[in-house]
Amino acid sequence: MPKLVGIVDVVAEVHNYSSILLLRSGSYHTALHVDEILSNQEVVMKPIGAQLSRAPGMVGATVTGDGSIVLIINPVQLANREVLSAGALRALVRPLETSASKKMVMVVDDSLTMRKVLGRLLEREGFDVAIAKDGMDALKLLQDMTPDIILTDIEMPRMDGFGLARNIRDDVRTKNTPLIMISSRTAEKHRNVAAEIGVNAFFGKPVADDELVAKINELLA
Repeated sequence: MPKLVGIVDVVAEVHNYSSILLLRSGSYHTALHVDEILSNQEVVMKPIGAQLSRAPGMVGATVTGDGSIVLIINPVQLANREVLSAGALRALVRPLETSASKKMVMVVDDSLTMRKVLGRLLEREGFDVAIAKDGMDALKLLQDMTPDIILTDIEMPRMDGFGLARNIRDDVRTKNTPLIMISSRTAEKHRNVAAEIGVNAFFGKPVADDELVAKINELLA
Protein backbone atom coordinates (compact mmCIF):
# COMPACT_ATOMS: atom_id res chain seq x y z
CA MET A 1 0.00 0.00 0.00
CA PRO A 2 2.72 2.61 0.74
CA LYS A 3 4.09 2.11 -2.77
CA LEU A 4 0.71 2.98 -4.31
CA VAL A 5 0.56 6.33 -2.52
CA GLY A 6 4.13 7.20 -3.48
CA ILE A 7 6.04 6.23 -0.31
CA VAL A 8 8.73 4.03 -1.83
CA ASP A 9 11.31 3.97 0.97
CA VAL A 10 9.07 2.38 3.61
CA VAL A 11 10.05 -1.08 4.77
CA ALA A 12 7.10 -3.22 5.83
CA GLU A 13 7.07 -4.38 9.43
CA VAL A 14 7.82 -8.05 9.97
CA HIS A 15 4.76 -10.03 11.15
CA ASN A 16 3.97 -13.66 11.48
CA TYR A 17 1.29 -13.13 8.87
CA SER A 18 0.44 -10.56 6.17
CA SER A 19 -2.85 -8.72 5.81
CA ILE A 20 -4.32 -8.86 2.33
CA LEU A 21 -7.44 -7.09 1.09
CA LEU A 22 -9.16 -8.82 -1.81
CA LEU A 23 -10.94 -6.18 -3.89
CA ARG A 24 -13.12 -6.32 -6.96
CA SER A 25 -14.44 -3.60 -9.24
CA GLY A 26 -16.39 -5.02 -12.17
CA SER A 27 -14.08 -7.53 -13.84
CA TYR A 28 -10.99 -6.03 -12.19
CA HIS A 29 -9.57 -7.92 -9.17
CA THR A 30 -6.86 -6.73 -6.83
CA ALA A 31 -5.02 -8.27 -3.90
CA LEU A 32 -3.75 -5.37 -1.80
CA HIS A 33 -1.01 -5.91 0.77
CA VAL A 34 -1.59 -3.60 3.77
CA ASP A 35 0.34 -3.08 7.00
CA GLU A 36 -2.60 -3.74 9.28
CA ILE A 37 -6.38 -4.11 9.34
CA LEU A 38 -7.83 -2.18 12.29
CA SER A 39 -11.58 -2.49 11.97
CA ASN A 40 -14.59 -2.15 9.72
CA GLN A 41 -16.50 1.11 10.15
CA GLU A 42 -19.36 2.95 8.49
CA VAL A 43 -18.48 6.61 7.98
CA VAL A 44 -19.93 9.68 6.35
CA MET A 45 -17.68 10.67 3.44
CA LYS A 46 -17.11 14.39 2.96
CA PRO A 47 -15.67 16.09 -0.14
CA ILE A 48 -12.03 17.12 -0.06
CA GLY A 49 -10.58 20.45 -1.14
CA ALA A 50 -9.08 21.37 -4.48
CA GLN A 51 -5.57 20.58 -3.23
CA LEU A 52 -6.36 16.85 -3.04
CA SER A 53 -9.33 16.46 -5.38
CA ARG A 54 -7.10 15.51 -8.33
CA ALA A 55 -4.81 13.18 -6.41
CA PRO A 56 -5.22 9.67 -7.87
CA GLY A 57 -7.34 7.45 -5.65
CA MET A 58 -8.31 10.16 -3.14
CA VAL A 59 -12.11 10.15 -3.13
CA GLY A 60 -12.99 11.95 0.09
CA ALA A 61 -12.42 12.27 3.82
CA THR A 62 -14.21 11.67 7.10
CA VAL A 63 -13.99 12.80 10.73
CA THR A 64 -13.78 10.08 13.35
CA GLY A 65 -15.39 10.18 16.78
CA ASP A 66 -12.22 11.54 18.41
CA GLY A 67 -11.97 14.40 15.89
CA SER A 68 -9.28 12.88 13.70
CA ILE A 69 -9.46 13.51 9.98
CA VAL A 70 -9.04 10.39 7.87
CA LEU A 71 -8.58 10.36 4.12
CA ILE A 72 -10.65 7.87 2.16
CA ILE A 73 -8.96 6.26 -0.82
CA ASN A 74 -10.07 4.02 -3.64
CA PRO A 75 -7.35 1.34 -3.77
CA VAL A 76 -8.58 0.02 -7.12
CA GLN A 77 -7.90 3.41 -8.71
CA LEU A 78 -4.44 3.44 -7.16
CA ALA A 79 -3.69 -0.06 -8.39
CA ASN A 80 -4.90 0.87 -11.89
CA ARG A 81 -2.52 3.82 -11.84
CA GLU A 82 0.36 1.49 -10.96
CA VAL A 83 -0.53 -0.81 -13.85
CA LEU A 84 -0.70 2.17 -16.21
CA SER A 85 2.68 3.49 -15.21
CA ALA A 86 4.28 0.10 -15.74
CA GLY A 87 2.78 -0.95 -19.05
CA ALA A 88 0.21 1.19 -20.78
CA LEU A 89 2.33 4.30 -20.47
CA ARG A 90 4.37 3.15 -23.44
CA ALA A 91 1.18 2.98 -25.50
CA LEU A 92 0.29 6.51 -24.47
CA VAL A 93 3.71 7.81 -25.43
CA ARG A 94 3.50 6.56 -29.00
CA PRO A 95 0.81 9.05 -30.12
CA LEU A 96 2.80 11.85 -28.51
CA GLU A 97 5.92 10.81 -30.39
CA THR A 98 3.91 10.64 -33.62
CA SER A 99 2.50 14.12 -33.01
CA ALA A 100 5.96 15.49 -32.26
CA SER A 101 7.21 14.18 -35.64
CA LYS A 102 4.46 15.92 -37.62
CA LYS A 103 5.31 18.92 -39.75
CA MET A 104 3.62 22.22 -38.91
CA VAL A 105 2.01 24.23 -41.72
CA MET A 106 0.82 27.81 -41.16
CA VAL A 107 -2.11 28.91 -43.32
CA VAL A 108 -2.63 32.68 -43.66
CA ASP A 109 -5.78 33.81 -45.47
CA ASP A 110 -8.55 36.32 -44.73
CA SER A 111 -11.13 33.99 -46.30
CA LEU A 112 -12.76 31.73 -43.72
CA THR A 113 -13.64 29.26 -46.48
CA MET A 114 -10.04 29.02 -47.66
CA ARG A 115 -8.76 28.59 -44.13
CA LYS A 116 -11.17 25.71 -43.54
CA VAL A 117 -10.55 24.04 -46.90
CA LEU A 118 -6.77 24.22 -46.67
CA GLY A 119 -6.75 23.31 -42.98
CA ARG A 120 -8.81 20.16 -43.54
CA LEU A 121 -6.76 19.15 -46.57
CA LEU A 122 -3.47 19.48 -44.69
CA GLU A 123 -4.77 17.68 -41.61
CA ARG A 124 -5.90 14.78 -43.82
CA GLU A 125 -2.38 14.67 -45.23
CA GLY A 126 -0.95 14.29 -41.72
CA PHE A 127 0.20 17.85 -41.01
CA ASP A 128 -0.38 19.97 -37.94
CA VAL A 129 -1.99 23.25 -38.96
CA ALA A 130 -1.80 26.76 -37.53
CA ILE A 131 -4.33 29.31 -38.81
CA ALA A 132 -3.98 33.10 -39.19
CA LYS A 133 -6.53 35.47 -40.74
CA ASP A 134 -4.05 38.07 -42.02
CA GLY A 135 -0.39 39.11 -41.93
CA MET A 136 -0.56 40.78 -38.53
CA ASP A 137 -2.24 37.74 -37.00
CA ALA A 138 0.47 35.53 -38.53
CA LEU A 139 3.29 37.66 -37.08
CA LYS A 140 1.76 37.34 -33.62
CA LEU A 141 1.70 33.56 -33.98
CA LEU A 142 5.28 33.53 -35.25
CA GLN A 143 6.44 35.10 -32.00
CA ASP A 144 5.64 31.82 -30.23
CA MET A 145 6.15 29.21 -32.94
CA THR A 146 8.22 28.43 -36.02
CA PRO A 147 6.24 26.45 -38.61
CA ASP A 148 7.96 24.16 -41.09
CA ILE A 149 6.25 25.85 -44.04
CA ILE A 150 3.93 28.84 -44.56
CA LEU A 151 1.05 29.23 -47.02
CA THR A 152 -0.27 32.78 -47.51
CA ASP A 153 -2.72 34.78 -49.58
CA ILE A 154 -1.71 38.19 -51.00
CA GLU A 155 -4.69 40.50 -50.46
CA MET A 156 -5.51 40.66 -46.75
CA PRO A 157 -6.44 43.45 -44.31
CA ARG A 158 -3.90 45.06 -41.94
CA MET A 159 -0.93 43.35 -43.63
CA ASP A 160 -0.97 41.70 -47.04
CA GLY A 161 0.98 38.65 -48.13
CA PHE A 162 3.88 40.64 -49.57
CA GLY A 163 4.38 42.50 -46.28
CA LEU A 164 4.19 39.23 -44.38
CA ALA A 165 6.70 37.60 -46.72
CA ARG A 166 9.18 40.45 -46.23
CA ASN A 167 8.89 40.12 -42.45
CA ILE A 168 9.37 36.37 -42.69
CA ARG A 169 12.53 36.74 -44.78
CA ASP A 170 13.90 39.48 -42.48
CA ASP A 171 13.53 37.27 -39.38
CA VAL A 172 16.55 35.05 -38.69
CA ARG A 173 14.26 32.29 -37.40
CA THR A 174 12.16 32.10 -40.57
CA LYS A 175 14.39 33.44 -43.34
CA ASN A 176 14.82 29.92 -44.73
CA THR A 177 11.26 28.69 -44.02
CA PRO A 178 9.58 27.54 -47.27
CA LEU A 179 6.89 30.04 -48.33
CA ILE A 180 4.03 29.43 -50.77
CA MET A 181 1.65 32.10 -52.05
CA ILE A 182 -1.89 31.16 -53.09
CA SER A 183 -3.81 34.05 -54.62
CA SER A 184 -6.39 35.06 -57.20
CA ARG A 185 -3.88 37.75 -58.27
CA THR A 186 -1.87 35.76 -60.78
CA ALA A 187 -0.52 38.51 -63.04
CA GLU A 188 3.14 38.41 -63.95
CA LYS A 189 3.90 41.47 -61.79
CA HIS A 190 2.57 39.71 -58.68
CA ARG A 191 4.64 36.63 -59.45
CA ASN A 192 7.73 38.76 -59.98
CA VAL A 193 7.31 40.58 -56.66
CA ALA A 194 6.82 37.25 -54.89
CA ALA A 195 9.99 35.86 -56.48
CA GLU A 196 12.01 38.96 -55.55
CA ILE A 197 10.94 38.63 -51.90
CA GLY A 198 11.93 34.98 -51.79
CA VAL A 199 8.63 33.13 -52.17
CA ASN A 200 9.34 29.51 -53.07
CA ALA A 201 6.16 28.73 -55.02
CA PHE A 202 3.13 30.59 -56.38
CA PHE A 203 -0.33 29.13 -57.08
CA GLY A 204 -3.48 30.73 -58.40
CA LYS A 205 -6.85 30.19 -56.76
CA PRO A 206 -8.40 27.70 -56.85
CA VAL A 207 -5.38 25.48 -56.36
CA ALA A 208 -5.49 21.76 -57.13
CA ASP A 209 -5.10 19.74 -53.92
CA ASP A 210 -2.67 17.21 -55.35
CA GLU A 211 -0.41 19.90 -56.84
CA LEU A 212 -0.31 21.85 -53.59
CA VAL A 213 0.43 18.81 -51.45
CA ALA A 214 3.11 17.66 -53.87
CA LYS A 215 4.81 21.07 -53.75
CA ILE A 216 4.62 21.19 -49.94
CA ASN A 217 6.23 17.75 -49.64
CA GLU A 218 8.86 18.74 -52.19
CA LEU A 219 9.82 21.92 -50.27
CA LEU A 220 9.85 20.12 -46.94
CA ALA A 221 12.08 17.40 -48.31
